[in-house]
Amino acid sequence: MAKLGRNFNTLWAAATVSNIGDGIAAAAAPLLVASITDDPVLVGMAVFVQQLPWLFFSLISGVFVDRLDRRRLTVVVNVVRCLVVGLLALAVAQDLATIPVVYAAGFLLGTCETLGDNAFGALVPTVVAPDDLPRANARMGTVFFAVNRFAAPPVGAALFVAAAALPFGVNAVTFALAAVLLSTMRGVRHAAPAVRRSVRADIAEGVRWLWRNGAIRMLAIALCLMNITLMAGFSILVLYSRDRLGLDEYGYGALITASAVGSLAGAALAPRLQSRLSDSLLLRVGLVIETLTHVGLALATTVWVAGPVLVAFGVHGSVLGAVITTLRQRTVPDELRGRVQSVYLMFAIGGSAVGSLVGGPVARWLGITGPFWLSAVAMTVLTAVAWRPFGRRLVGREPVTQLLAGDSR
Repeated sequence: MAKLGRNFNTLWAAATVSNIGDGIAAAAAPLLVASITDDPVLVGMAVFVQQLPWLFFSLISGVFVDRLDRRRLTVVVNVVRCLVVGLLALAVAQDLATIPVVYAAGFLLGTCETLGDNAFGALVPTVVAPDDLPRANARMGTVFFAVNRFAAPPVGAALFVAAAALPFGVNAVTFALAAVLLSTMRGVRHAAPAVRRSVRADIAEGVRWLWRNGAIRMLAIALCLMNITLMAGFSILVLYSRDRLGLDEYGYGALITASAVGSLAGAALAPRLQSRLSDSLLLRVGLVIETLTHVGLALATTVWVAGPVLVAFGVHGSVLGAVITTLRQRTVPDELRGRVQSVYLMFAIGGSAVGSLVGGPVARWLGITGPFWLSAVAMTVLTAVAWRPFGRRLVGREPVTQLLAGDSR
């Protein structure tokens, strides 16, 4: 099996380090908010605030990802993240972490993500050959789920119990280490546009490309709606685990880990499934599994039911993510990659932001399982609408010239 190269290995190492910190903070942050307030609206708003910048800045970030040196951009963003999380850790240690402080830190981190995540994603296909993308994405997916979702959350919950500021301090250190690793990459060249146009013109070019490509457009819209339904329930998961399942902080960390167990299996299976099954079939199966996930969580009253549901969801999420990412990477030209990806991420993460915003009010109105029941209904409708388009031949192996012509088969 051919090696993926030094630059990819450096990217992978940086992703590993930052995912350790992110996974620790991902478990600690909801526990921090829940220790300040029991209001499901305020808990859900903490997730919404961090994802809100994707609605404001995603399109602009895509322009600068295509204009600037992507490696240097990821280094700068990780340094800023280190400073923001470090200040949050200090605020927690000094007992100054109020809801507005947590929201402010989340918004700044989300703003950094619009640049950093976009630039990082655009770097992968520049250091890996197209035929190696499924394997490269599988490795990235494996480290994300193994570390961010599996190993780190229980550690984050334990560190929070030991000292509330500790998990955020660790997260700050990992951002600094990731910046150092990314700075060692060499020979990664990015051709900036020869003609500098206005930001509005550059954004419009990326939007037009995505909208004229029927398959990528359909995937973006579907993923937006799927993320709305997903985050409507998952934004209040910390309250669901406590009030519905009767779990403590450690149990909440273990619940997140259950999803990661399935995600690890999905990341390992994804390249094999992509080589043997059509993308259309994998996408259709994904719609069904996502719908059943919401039904299962709405019905669950113990962790012994909710846990297996989240394991199955983890497998599905990992495979679906690999399919969609590879399709997009193979299709979008490098000079447009940042802008098209920014439009795509605005749909995807914007959907998560909207879902996290509505989850709390729905839980307050219909009870803690209300968001899951409402999401199950919405996903049933989406499955019916997207079933036929997802049955058509998708874009992964079509020539780029055909895609630029706007073929939407």
